Amino acid sequence: MPDLLIELFSEEIPARMQARAADDLKKLVTDGLVEAGLTYAGAAAFATPRRLTLAIDGLTGESRAVREERKGPKVGAPDAAIDGFLRGAGITRDALEIRDDKKGQTYFAVIEKPGRKAADIIAEVLDATVRNFPWPKSMRWGTGSLKWVRPLHAIICLLSDEAGAEVVPLTIDGITAGRTTYGHRFLSPDAITVNSFDDYEAKLKRAHVILRADERAETIWNDAKQQAFAQGLELVEDRGLLAEVAGLVEWPVVLLGRIGEDFLDLPPEVLQTSMKEHQKFFSVRNPKTGRIECFVTVANMETADKGATILAGNQKVLAARLSDAKFFWENDLRTVKADGLEGMSAGLANVTFHNKLGSQADRIARIAALAREIAPHVGADPDLAEQAAKVAKADLQSEMVGEFPELQGLMGRYYAAAAGLDPSVAAACQDHYSPLGPSDDVPTAPVSVAVALADKIDTLALFWAMNEKPTGSKDPFALRRATLGIFRLLMVNEIRLVLRALVELSVASWLAWKPHYPNFLLNQDIADKQKALASVEARDSLFADLLAFFHDRLKVYLRDQGIRHDIIDACIAMPGNDDLTLLVKRARALAETLATDDGENLIQGFKRANNILTQAEAKDGVEYSYGADPKFAEDDAEKALFAALDAADAKIAPAMKTEDFSTAMTAMAALRGPIDDFFTAVQVNDDRQVIRRNRLNLLSRIRKVCLSVADLTKIEG
Repeated sequence: MPDLLIELFSEEIPARMQARAADDLKKLVTDGLVEAGLTYAGAAAFATPRRLTLAIDGLTGESRAVREERKGPKVGAPDAAIDGFLRGAGITRDALEIRDDKKGQTYFAVIEKPGRKAADIIAEVLDATVRNFPWPKSMRWGTGSLKWVRPLHAIICLLSDEAGAEVVPLTIDGITAGRTTYGHRFLSPDAITVNSFDDYEAKLKRAHVILRADERAETIWNDAKQQAFAQGLELVEDRGLLAEVAGLVEWPVVLLGRIGEDFLDLPPEVLQTSMKEHQKFFSVRNPKTGRIECFVTVANMETADKGATILAGNQKVLAARLSDAKFFWENDLRTVKADGLEGMSAGLANVTFHNKLGSQADRIARIAALAREIAPHVGADPDLAEQAAKVAKADLQSEMVGEFPELQGLMGRYYAAAAGLDPSVAAACQDHYSPLGPSDDVPTAPVSVAVALADKIDTLALFWAMNEKPTGSKDPFALRRATLGIFRLLMVNEIRLVLRALVELSVASWLAWKPHYPNFLLNQDIADKQKALASVEARDSLFADLLAFFHDRLKVYLRDQGIRHDIIDACIAMPGNDDLTLLVKRARALAETLATDDGENLIQGFKRANNILTQAEAKDGVEYSYGADPKFAEDDAEKALFAALDAADAKIAPAMKTEDFSTAMTAMAALRGPIDDFFTAVQVNDDRQVIRRNRLNLLSRIRKVCLSVADLTKIEG
């Protein structure tokens, strides 16, 4: 079985596209080969800045012959139907066979496709792959019609086995496939002839090209760490940057340079961001001082002066970049020291948050009121929470965040500290955006938690008020992410909040808002929305819809933790379901109970009791809820159930008052045995009406006790 080597050699492919392009090449080619009848043992794709490579092992030499029979129209059918069948089968009328069928004589087509050589199939598949390659962006060049990410120069398409290697005959847009590639653009520019993948990879390495991206990344990382360690420093880990830089070079040469003394007092995050975004430099930290003092750049070239000239040029460009960052930093500090963070944030009154919800200043006023309301529930000082909310977004007006938006929040912390604000206020400036995703750290400092919750609750409440909800996969305002952030803030910090009051406060603030800026052009629409929410009923409807969204997202959140949706539904049906922490606590306790044999079997007993009782109430037209009397109990199992229900009541009622759901549900699960024994020993629908009614009232007690813990009618199975 031969092996296949494909290389598409071009001008530099953007680093961000390389990994996806290698995967696409592998999928398109292997899928095409398999669809055409070839099989293979294994395939691997690689990318460097100037080439995409695919190696396929154990490819079959040719496809198998195929014989296919197709049933056609009946004899005597209209000519149009027969001609359509012939076109679909790809045969002529004289090739049809007539056979007896259940409904009479019918035409059959026998289609025989002989096996094809692998080379012919490969040529077709690769041609289609190249012409239809899914680049995010592509270009034409010269006089050809081919579109590729950058001009394509050469193609290797080589089949090799023990007998040798042969080039697959193939020409795409004037480029004829061969067995020739090229090494490093400057260090080894001469043509290289290859005979197999192993030969290809070895010769490329001798020609200063490391084919494998993970090997290039490992080389960069190890060399950079060693050079930093030799200077008593440590490399700041950045795996995303490492992957990007590995896609910029074919022969990585690591160089360590120093940052000018004038810039060492800049916040380390500013240095790191500026070097990463503009220069693709790694940051190197002094572990003793915590400052970023050096950088690592990766050249694609070995030089006689060991990179000194390259390093000098990079340091010169870096100094210019960092001069800009220093200018922004110093200007922002002057603003803060002169006017405070309130002065820095004054311009937010002219920045639109949403054309129906007001400016950023309007939003901040709402968040500040909410944060003050939330503060006592999270152990925060209300004054500090309100102050933090008022200045948390001030850095959006800073020059530094204008240049580096990804530093928002972080720069707010630095500016708050420079303004002499309480450390908890400074921390909230950075932390109130968190958590942004499922792996993001959750703030635990009380003031930060209060502002973070206020920010997210206001966003959800007001977008719901404006009917700007997520639809399908579209969520332009990241409302699902905000909801997950609220869940995590509440759960990690074990916070009890009743959402209704907070949503009401946010909506009430918006209802009192009057647009007065020229950029708010939809005044009539806003007024109509506000008028529509003026009634209590309308706000009830809004909150019910928002709460349903919370519950739907909570199902997703808890499902990832192994809690079934029907368990959550059983808890949502209980009072207090807008206290999400209480709801989750109840759901986890119920899930633990139902994971036991007693809990699982209790559900069956409860459902049996509920079904019998429901049917009897429908038949008799009465409600059996007036209390069963133990004096009418005849069987020992019946008497035992009375005693078990009394014991369960004595434990469940106080446990539910203290929200000790585990104790309540353990007591409920203990009813499993007595209920099973009761149904085994007793006929509920006794001929004697007094006994029957008493037993139905006893079933009502079972239902009442179980439903006091959770709505078990929602449990499936």
